[in-house]
Amino acid sequence: MDLDDLTPKKPKGHEIGQDLSKLSEAELKALIGTLQGEIGRIEAMLATKVSSRSAAEAAFKS
Repeated sequence: MDLDDLTPKKPKGHEIGQDLSKLSEAELKALIGTLQGEIGRIEAMLATKVSSRSAAEAAFKS
């Protein structure tokens, strides 16, 4: 027996393209908040990567 079979499964989060008609108004508002937070996190990571790339390009131009 695998120990993974004994641990409770974490409920799956939202998936892009998921049917939204089954969500309540409150769930939709919560989802918007979650996705806005995720967008902020992605934008911060993108800025970090752009900055790193720019620094590397500047170092190799010398």
